[in-house]
Amino acid sequence: MIQRLLYILLFLVGLSLNAQQEFHVFPKDHKETPGTADGTGTIDDPWDLQTALKQKPKNVNADDIIWLHEGIYNGKFVSTLRCLEPNKYITVSAYKDDKVVLNGNVSSNKRHVLEVRGQQVIYKNFDITCLGDFSRNGEDPDFVRINGLEHSIGEDCQFINLKIYNNPGLGVGSWKHTGGTIFNGCLIYNNGYMYRGKGVGEGVYTQNNSEKTRVFENCIIFNNYYKGIEVWSANKRAKVEYVKNYQLRSNVFFNNGSPAGRTKDNLIVASGDRNGINIAKNIKVLNNILYHNTNVANAQVAGDGASLTLGFHKNAPIENVTVKNNIIIGRNNGLRILHAKSLTFENNKVYCGYVHMQPSVLEHISKWKLKKNTYYTKNNTGFRILKHEDYDLKTWQSNFGLDGNSKSKNIEQFDMKTVTSLVRFKHRENAFKVVVLEKEGKSVLVDFSKTGLAAGMVYTIYDVENLSSVLSTGTLSEDLKVTLPMSQTAFEKPLHNAKANKTLSNFGVFIVEFETQEIVEASTRKKDNAFKRFFKWLGF
Repeated sequence: MIQRLLYILLFLVGLSLNAQQEFHVFPKDHKETPGTADGTGTIDDPWDLQTALKQKPKNVNADDIIWLHEGIYNGKFVSTLRCLEPNKYITVSAYKDDKVVLNGNVSSNKRHVLEVRGQQVIYKNFDITCLGDFSRNGEDPDFVRINGLEHSIGEDCQFINLKIYNNPGLGVGSWKHTGGTIFNGCLIYNNGYMYRGKGVGEGVYTQNNSEKTRVFENCIIFNNYYKGIEVWSANKRAKVEYVKNYQLRSNVFFNNGSPAGRTKDNLIVASGDRNGINIAKNIKVLNNILYHNTNVANAQVAGDGASLTLGFHKNAPIENVTVKNNIIIGRNNGLRILHAKSLTFENNKVYCGYVHMQPSVLEHISKWKLKKNTYYTKNNTGFRILKHEDYDLKTWQSNFGLDGNSKSKNIEQFDMKTVTSLVRFKHRENAFKVVVLEKEGKSVLVDFSKTGLAAGMVYTIYDVENLSSVLSTGTLSEDLKVTLPMSQTAFEKPLHNAKANKTLSNFGVFIVEFETQEIVEASTRKKDNAFKRFFKWLGF
């Protein structure tokens, strides 16, 4: 009997030691419960943010949650959190529906709003930005470059539903010593600054020397001063390979370069290595939408507007890259396949002047696999190998054995189903990313009948280019269809910027959220009770 009780006691102690812990963080200037370095992390004695982010594994470990409560957290922060149990995570998240903003516009010798140096941590549901007055001119004496998120070291971290915007520097740096990283549902926009008349600062700059696959999924990356996302290294004399093993799935990349007044690559997959060692390889680009402002109704195509670039230097042609089921819309050079050793390009829809290629492709083109694509170009000879020859589709097929079952059409024939993409956010209940392409800019009826939603649910629509305002609300009708208005003019320009342009009315990216009527009524009661408590506190 005593032995049995001992086993039970040891079992209960084990459960206690392995139980999930919850910790709480408040801004330092919170009026009622300020976070402090001396806090214990309880709701009544919370930590400040930097204290929470430097906790050792003996204090915060597998399955523990650090809750960030509503407010603006002023500072530049470094996270060294580490989970030591395989396949488990620490989570750092905004508390419930609280609005949490990390503001890096402070005096500090640090260069990043949030730097992550840890492992197996999930960061989710908060903003990383710079608020207030700051310079976006790199030549100003008071200019300070501030990057948003810097993931410098540590494997198997996840970044979920983050908003990273208005940082006068790089939006996200996801570097080579951070294998297994996942970005899901993030909005990355309006990052960068001007220097000598040019835009500086990508939405995302990323490298990977791990054998683990790095994933970007269902993210929206737009209106950054330089390129949207660079899967890339500028190192000209590399000794190892570290631009490899990626999946980019169901993302939207659009109008990058706009804040600087120049269109830039929405996505580039390449390397600048002259040694031929650091080659972009083992990369899949699947089900994405890439767009630059283009009046497709008027068959516009003139001017610079590269949406997708593959390869950069002839000594480092991309290898084992798959581009499949994407929509690629740009201007004259909308699609550039510059240097590619092995490439699968399948079931894509492309709108551009020409498909631009460098002469080096002739050395490797026999290893390419191209099929079932639709190309809209400005004339019949839409395949251009620079300094060599232009080809129409028939000659392209016969000379190189490529693009079986593909189609080539004039840009005036451009046509595409209206609702280009409808994707549910993985980590946001009943929230969807909807991408619409409507040539004439007319309102579009979107069918949600295959999503499992029910009539009577209340919906809220946001235009991603004007997220501070609700575009419209309504109740889901029996046919489960929602109208999205395309001709919007309201636009959140990057802070301290006069050059950025709103997307043309033929293209729109929306977030549509659904809630049951009961949840909406409960939320309303919660707000009403808060007002009552406030007026009672005032003495009414």
